[in-house]
Amino acid sequence: MPQSVPSSRDAATDPLLQPFRLKHLTLRNRIMSTSHACGLAEGGMPGERYQRYHEVKAEGGLALTMFGGSSNVSPESAWQLPQIELHDERVVEHFRAFSRRIHAHGAALMCQVSHVGGRAEPYAGAALPPIGPSPVRETLHRAFAREMDESDIRRVVADFAEAAERCRDGGLDGIETFTGAHLIGQFLSPATNRRTDRYGGSLANRCRFGLMVHEAIRKRVGDDFIVGMRFIIDEAGPDHLSFEDSIEIAALFEASGTIDFFNAIYGRMDTERKLAEDCMPGMAAPEAPFLARAGAFRERVGLPVFHATRITSLETARRAIQGGLLDMVAMTRAHIADPALVARLARGEGNRVRPCVGATHCMSAQRPTCLHNPSTGHERELPHAVERAPTPRRVLVAGGGPAGLEAARVSAERDHQVLLCEATGDLGGQVLLAAQASWRGELARIVEWRARELERLGVEVRLGTAVEPGAEALEGADIVIVATGGVPDLAWIDGAEHCTSVRDVLTGAVPPGEDSIVYDGTGRHAALTAAEAIARAGGAVAFFGLDGHLAMEMAYSEQVIWRKRTYELGIEPRLDRRLERVERAGNRLRVSFRNELTDEAEVHETGRIVVEHGTRPADALFRGLAATAANGGAVDQAALLAGRPQPEEDGGDGEGSDDGGFRLYRIGDAVSSRNIYAAVLDAFRLCRTL
Repeated sequence: MPQSVPSSRDAATDPLLQPFRLKHLTLRNRIMSTSHACGLAEGGMPGERYQRYHEVKAEGGLALTMFGGSSNVSPESAWQLPQIELHDERVVEHFRAFSRRIHAHGAALMCQVSHVGGRAEPYAGAALPPIGPSPVRETLHRAFAREMDESDIRRVVADFAEAAERCRDGGLDGIETFTGAHLIGQFLSPATNRRTDRYGGSLANRCRFGLMVHEAIRKRVGDDFIVGMRFIIDEAGPDHLSFEDSIEIAALFEASGTIDFFNAIYGRMDTERKLAEDCMPGMAAPEAPFLARAGAFRERVGLPVFHATRITSLETARRAIQGGLLDMVAMTRAHIADPALVARLARGEGNRVRPCVGATHCMSAQRPTCLHNPSTGHERELPHAVERAPTPRRVLVAGGGPAGLEAARVSAERDHQVLLCEATGDLGGQVLLAAQASWRGELARIVEWRARELERLGVEVRLGTAVEPGAEALEGADIVIVATGGVPDLAWIDGAEHCTSVRDVLTGAVPPGEDSIVYDGTGRHAALTAAEAIARAGGAVAFFGLDGHLAMEMAYSEQVIWRKRTYELGIEPRLDRRLERVERAGNRLRVSFRNELTDEAEVHETGRIVVEHGTRPADALFRGLAATAANGGAVDQAALLAGRPQPEEDGGDGEGSDDGGFRLYRIGDAVSSRNIYAAVLDAFRLCRTL
């Protein structure tokens, strides 16, 4: 949905752009980014890449950027994901440089100070055994924690205080501790605290450790340093903290005088499902699912309240502030998609904000990358801003999927004259099919945003126009970019003539309701999307996969959603199977598989087999033009990776024309079968220097 656009006249009165006083600190507006584990720490330190990732948000106008999700105060608080090691004195100098960067742009900077307790990984970092209030094993992180004794408690309390002091000495504006499933929260929750001593049992006893931590922090850093809590307001489960429990706990901490704000979070994060649904929900969840609950919490406490959970639109953020639900609204993933969000809003260009679509790609192994913003996390080598080219050229883009749209957008930002031709009647390519899954409709916003940008930039778009060698559209082009995508890869199958592609099901070329075997050879979304469509249309689905795990190429949150959907739809995946042959058996099909682990053959009968095995490049145009292109269609990879322009002359394979004619490139699935992120990255990385 397009974001509301205040006129420049309204910007001065927009609730989101009003300052907020937090103790002695004046925050320039009401928009912030919360601490998260971005995975960019190097050797336990926030180096240049880490700092630049946050600096672009400060340049983009937000008031407060918080960093260091799960930063470690003690050596045994370790994960495999790179974290900031607050127990290392070297961190102070990094923080000083970091603070100077952020403050130079008028924003504030705070760090999360935490100990993960029983969630620690015993084989990470210094390979120390995890510790916790009780020896309770968490389903998600799986470690067996040792119960903390008094000496452990004294040591960790001191570690918190020393970490806070390092943050203060590093010039930060403040810190937050973390409850939730981390150590302080493990003491608070009856689900993880089974002690019978003075740290367990009653709610007051369970608060004792956290109060000791905050009292030690305050004593060490003084009253002028801001200290808050990322605070669980409801664990939403039997034998866990209720909303009323959290209100009572909040009152105890507020009365202690040791904290200055609450950063409200909801739910649990002790299983994959709860992490995906409560902690970091994606597009399968409604926007801002816990905002009302955070607002109810704010009504019951006296300190300022911040909150972040899938607040992606400016309308929702504005409602949170205007309605008194929050004091500061956190748009963390929205800033991963567009770090210039606030600056655009202040200019009256809210409709130009690149939308967060909730794809959770930023939580994948490639974190913190955004599915459709390749600069995020790579600000040094791929800056967000696109510079104008010294010499405008005429650029033809063939194909209107995500790769082609991004190529046209970036080329137009470079001030080139751009023509985009799309063979079908719609822009979007395979994204339009991907968006058909019951929970992935927001993917269409990737296309919608780029279509608006092309209109703003004056790009000529011709729908229903296929480009072929000799086509009129090629005349006068200096650069031709082939983004024609791919076609379903079925030719390798013995009996391919009997197979149906996932694309045929999703486009409606074949009706979805027939009983079917669905074969997944990629671990991506397509096969599961088709299986869902068939099941919802009333067809029985037998799902076979090549991989040993369902949805193998997806982020963990997407895996959780699809695993849950298969249970709900009554689909029982059969994995570790390789498709070998399909043959006709009367009016049925006989499908042969081989088990990847046992090497046993098995045969199943079905009315239809639907196959997903990625795509083969639809590269006829590229091959037809390569011989006459000045560069033979070659990409200078060294120049590409170094951020240098592609050379004007022959690409080096000896097959291109050297008569100074057009240069030819291909991107996206026209190169090989990959995902949206790869398609957009291809286009951005190439075109930003053309």
